[in-house]
Amino acid sequence: MLKTFEPTFESLRQYSAPEWFRDAKFGIWSHWGPQSVPMFGDWYARNMYIQGTPQYEYHVRHYGHPSKFGYKDLVQLWKAERFDPEALMDKYVKAGARYFVAQATHHDHFFNYASSVNRMNSVNVGPHKDILALWKAAADRHHLPFGITEHLGASFSWWRVNKGCDSTGPYAGVPYDGNDPAYRDFYFDNYEHGTDNPKEARPWYTANPAYHAYWLKAVNEMIDTFKPEILYSDGALPFGGHWLGQQEAIVEADYSEGLQAVARLYNASIGKHGSNQAVYLQKDRRPEIYSVGVLDIEKSQLPGIAAAPWHTDTCIGNWFYDVHHPYKQPDQIVEMLIDIISKNGCMLLNVLQRPDGTIDEDADFILNELAGWFAVNAEAVYGTRPWRVFGEGETRVRIEGFREDKTDWTRSDFRFTQKDGAVYAFMMGIKPGETAVLRSFAGQEIHSVALLGAGELPFHNEYGVLSVPLPERMPAKYTGVLKIR
Repeated sequence: MLKTFEPTFESLRQYSAPEWFRDAKFGIWSHWGPQSVPMFGDWYARNMYIQGTPQYEYHVRHYGHPSKFGYKDLVQLWKAERFDPEALMDKYVKAGARYFVAQATHHDHFFNYASSVNRMNSVNVGPHKDILALWKAAADRHHLPFGITEHLGASFSWWRVNKGCDSTGPYAGVPYDGNDPAYRDFYFDNYEHGTDNPKEARPWYTANPAYHAYWLKAVNEMIDTFKPEILYSDGALPFGGHWLGQQEAIVEADYSEGLQAVARLYNASIGKHGSNQAVYLQKDRRPEIYSVGVLDIEKSQLPGIAAAPWHTDTCIGNWFYDVHHPYKQPDQIVEMLIDIISKNGCMLLNVLQRPDGTIDEDADFILNELAGWFAVNAEAVYGTRPWRVFGEGETRVRIEGFREDKTDWTRSDFRFTQKDGAVYAFMMGIKPGETAVLRSFAGQEIHSVALLGAGELPFHNEYGVLSVPLPERMPAKYTGVLKIR
């Protein structure tokens, strides 16, 4: 009989990340749903109910006051009429993705699949399509591990603002449509959290036991329906409060529903594959918690090599499509990926979709540029492991909250991975025609040095310094890689 997991910390701490995840390094995410309709970025379903926010002002002027035209009406406008998951998946694989993740539900409580526990879903409302099933079929065709993200845990308290009203103006005191009894199942009976200080999103997790049970029922449905290789919770393991400073001690009973969901995920994978090939991602940095799965760090990373594999999720722009938000350039995305994998991490990149399901020309450009870089340098990424040091040089990426500033690399900055007896040195700031000078190989005999995409190069290895003259034309447009044996 196959050994399975129990929904306890003792049992789930026996978890270790599967090799496919450690090998994959790079995935693409569809963080997409009805909040893309206004094309005004993240948290629209919340901020449209907070008077004075830019999204509220836009909503009132474009759609009408949220007492008359609320989120229940906005979701009807999401049609996904040009959604072509097969064509998009082709692009994502060419751009280097080795796993794919789709959003099952955001904090807006709208499910992107045919759900039996929530009538407000993409089959009954809006697109009238099972978005997750279509994504999974496309991922399966490419043999990509398929993951889903759930942002439902925070929804009950996050959406308390839909019970409020304007404090000034022509609609002062008029209740928002979150008070409509006919949609109480969608908007939640969450009056207990109040509407004071609406710009404050805490508590992230409610203490409401009925909601905990509902969350577990919904997540169990996601697991049973899709048997994902990845399940991501947008927060800590539900429903412990420490993640936002509410609780210091770890009390297993507080995490009961979360532990049950993780055990179900892993046991479903064991039943499907004969061993656990699933990954649970969550954001509590305490090892007592993330040891039941893999640590995820949103829009940031770690300062050095971690003993266990870890994960970061980021995006090319805002989380939902936003006409106001600039995109990262391909060189920054490549450099972020390199720094992350040198420290034993993997990177998930959200590629933004318009409400109709298409991507814009800038996103298409990014994907094509990534495809060109991976065509030359994939060998140094997939299947690698960290070397004895993650890098050389004084420059470090900025690690501060959700900041992702582009790093000003110098010619002395390198990042390393290793595989099959070779060390790969990513040249973070060097220019064509310059000489790469590395000091991390002091005392080691160097047998050969090759530039990926170009072949072997002459080198000098004397007095603890490895010097490699580079050609005037580099094979890749972005960061070049030396393969050192």
